[in-house]
Amino acid sequence: MGNRLSQIATRTGDDGSTGLGNNTRVSKNSGRPHAMGDVDELNSHLGLLLCEPLPPEVRELLIDIQHQLFNLGGELAMPGFALLQDSALQQLDQALAHYNAQLPRLQEFILPAGTRAAAQAHVCRTVARRAERAVVALQAREDMRAGPRQYLNRLSDLLFVLARVLNRMDGGAEVYWHSERLKRLEEE
Repeated sequence: MGNRLSQIATRTGDDGSTGLGNNTRVSKNSGRPHAMGDVDELNSHLGLLLCEPLPPEVRELLIDIQHQLFNLGGELAMPGFALLQDSALQQLDQALAHYNAQLPRLQEFILPAGTRAAAQAHVCRTVARRAERAVVALQAREDMRAGPRQYLNRLSDLLFVLARVLNRMDGGAEVYWHSERLKRLEEE
């Protein structure tokens, strides 16, 4: 990669196009660049989350997820090429089972708030959902493997669970939504 990235400002995108890994050029406004950009943004938000104090096992998991998102982005950049392995999805499923087992069942909706780390995990979750929507839109127009879509779907679920875990660290609590309708029902 060293030789490939020796010149960053190539000016080849000045016309509104971008190059894919198969040496084709597409509009920066087309589906692939949108999906690639959303995955890149998600990875950047995970980098910001990693600036927060985190349990070591959560930190290791998020770092590995960043690498998997790079694989996913590479797969999006190279039509017809598979980089994201099935084991990456299995890792998310295992992490979901592990962290979900530590949490009480939700009785009410929670707000994307609480600690900085939990709030940032919620930001990551919402960006993962947007990236998933971009991949779904791309898959509606192009033949693609299901793996990238499934990975982003599962990752957004995991980020929700991790936000709950991070809010509950050190005796903290989740921030519940106060529904006026539910409050009235309880008062009746």
